Amino acid sequence: MSMLRVSVVLVLLSTFWLAPSIAVRSLTLHLARSHSISPDAGAPLTAWAASLAAQSAADTARVSMLAAGYGVTNTNTKRGGHRSFVPIAPGRQILSIPNYVARARLGTPPQTLLVAVDPSNDAAWVPCGGCTGCPASAPPFSPTRSSTYRPVPCGSPQCAQVPSPSCPGGAGSPCAFNLTYASSTFQALLGQDTLALESRDAATVVATQSYTFGCLHVVTGSSVPPQGLLGFGRGPLSFLSQTKDVYGAVFSYCLPSYKSSNFSGTLRLGPVGQPKRIKTTPLLSNPHRPSLYYVNMIGIRVGSKPVPIPASALAFDPASGSGGTIVDAGTTFTQLAAPVYAAVRDAFRRRVRAPVAGSLGGFDTCYNVTVRVPTLSFTFAGPVTVTLPEENVMIRSSSGGIACLAMAVGPADGVNAALNVVASMQQQNHRVLFDVANGRVGFSRELCTV
Repeated sequence: MSMLRVSVVLVLLSTFWLAPSIAVRSLTLHLARSHSISPDAGAPLTAWAASLAAQSAADTARVSMLAAGYGVTNTNTKRGGHRSFVPIAPGRQILSIPNYVARARLGTPPQTLLVAVDPSNDAAWVPCGGCTGCPASAPPFSPTRSSTYRPVPCGSPQCAQVPSPSCPGGAGSPCAFNLTYASSTFQALLGQDTLALESRDAATVVATQSYTFGCLHVVTGSSVPPQGLLGFGRGPLSFLSQTKDVYGAVFSYCLPSYKSSNFSGTLRLGPVGQPKRIKTTPLLSNPHRPSLYYVNMIGIRVGSKPVPIPASALAFDPASGSGGTIVDAGTTFTQLAAPVYAAVRDAFRRRVRAPVAGSLGGFDTCYNVTVRVPTLSFTFAGPVTVTLPEENVMIRSSSGGIACLAMAVGPADGVNAALNVVASMQQQNHRVLFDVANGRVGFSRELCTV
């Protein structure tokens, strides 16, 4: 599966403070973490708007690219009693990418990498020594320095699971494949080696023997994460599938503020150690995009009032693979299908009752006066309602005095025109559980920003 890496660094900083106590009533989850985002001190408003426009365009392109999935869902598991807590950090401040990153060790002796963690991608891939066009900002992985590296030959089951496999060296030669990633394309050779993710205790690692991944050797464009990517999708070559006998096809994450450069977020692997009282909604499957995490969003509220949204605008059609809602940590700002966004935007403006300052950076609901911002809630089948306060709904510019609704309309046409995407800003500082073995996705309040 392909996806987008932001090629323009988004110059957005945020200020965090503890808000009033968390209130959980029935199945309603109230997220009470303040999240104000502003440009660098003294930065001109035009630069802030340009950075917002770049991120908005990047999100739209990423959502469009999510259509190019591959692989067959494989979630069968009989074991999975292990657990590991892996620290994660926002890649924006560390590597200038929108993804969250984890420390990985690949090969023997281990070579350390900061890999992008992406639940909407499957195959792992890393820049390798001798790669033409690979990012030069970090040392590449060197297969020749690893005593445990093995090429994956053509004709192997793994070779049949990658997109566009080929055998340029003939039968028995290393399996090669091509992939498009945002504005980049690359060629890779399939290999296997020992993979370890650094756990919360740095002396302990999550080890996986003979992990199958792509070794990049030709890259065109500049959109690939500089130290590689580890996919947590539902396809057969994802981390979830390759470790299903160890972790039971279960993981969760808590995303810290993407302003932070600390590894204060956590990626929890396995069913042990997950929140016991988490509220869950059924996980849906899309045969046309088997790697993505679909859920059934059944309503949205602005304040206490339901937004009048036609049921068809939220519906998921598994036969055609269109519509529905996915949870995606690689998209920064939530995107809604046109009729859904229009209804939410109009309800939001009516509730705010202040003049709109016009569009800014791709966002069309901005204010240059102080306004009272209502909460915004997503309701999923269950029912499970996730209520976001102002700080998870608005982007603020301290230098320019502008505040914008941190959501955008999705693509106007194409296969993603009816797709709704719950993105990372609306997920920050709470835990999202992906229990593929039991077919559910959960949401639980948790502060993880330091």
